Amino acid sequence: MAAARRRTSTALRVLRTLLATSVLAGASLTGAAHAAPPVAPSRGFNDFTCRPSAAHPRPVVLVHGTFANSIANWPVLGPDLVRHGYCVFALDYGQIGLPLVHGLGPIEESARQLEDYVDRVRVATGAREVDIVGHSQGGLMPRYYLRHLGGADEVREFIGIAPPNHGTTRNGEVNLVRATGLDGVQAHLFPAVPQQYAGSAFLTGLNHGRETVPGVHYTVIATRYDQAVTPYWSSFLDGPNVRNLLVQDLCPTDLAIHETLGITDRIAHHEIRNILDPAHATPTTCASALT
Repeated sequence: MAAARRRTSTALRVLRTLLATSVLAGASLTGAAHAAPPVAPSRGFNDFTCRPSAAHPRPVVLVHGTFANSIANWPVLGPDLVRHGYCVFALDYGQIGLPLVHGLGPIEESARQLEDYVDRVRVATGAREVDIVGHSQGGLMPRYYLRHLGGADEVREFIGIAPPNHGTTRNGEVNLVRATGLDGVQAHLFPAVPQQYAGSAFLTGLNHGRETVPGVHYTVIATRYDQAVTPYWSSFLDGPNVRNLLVQDLCPTDLAIHETLGITDRIAHHEIRNILDPAHATPTTCASALT
């Protein structure tokens, strides 16, 4: 009886830990709940009257992570891209009824929401193609859109920041979750969470045969200090049109973790601007944090 109680207590503790730390989140649950008010269109963010310039003809669509939202995930990169002359848009997806907390519904359904949103952006801006930048699940979910929903015809650059492309072990926590049966609970409550675990049926299907599709340029940016996607190199993709990048190769002293790599890391953000506009790229170094 005592052993059973200990197992139950351990299982509940693991579930609380996973929720409290926002598994694979682009921002923590606490951070999302206390996010700043939505960025006003007057600052250029989600301004559907924006028309792309000749210098930046493709709108940028930002895709947040699990347990996050479009405001919590992009307070730095969104306005930064606007300042550099881009039309910038960010959707909320994967809603299951929790206020301000998104990215939890089945990834396949979220990809269809992204498909609809990209179509809306293209119609509003007159652009034939967009570029997508996604953090965490936001760097994974669009791959389903690209491969299965015709997105390859509508996207030029796809940049994934710390995505769980081959799943995460959460430093062994995933094995405990499965051993205690909590992955079934999560699949019922938050379907996107166990879909991102290493070895999940979703990832097995998504990565089968080929990991990329022709016509899209893929970039993956990871950090060796990621504690949400482990091992960190599970973020990297295999394909002829892929560039896998470790942010510490750009700046050895960059201490970004999973959350900050997408939300606040200026080294990663500088390199993203280079990818979006290679004709005007400048070297990304530790000093890029000041630009």
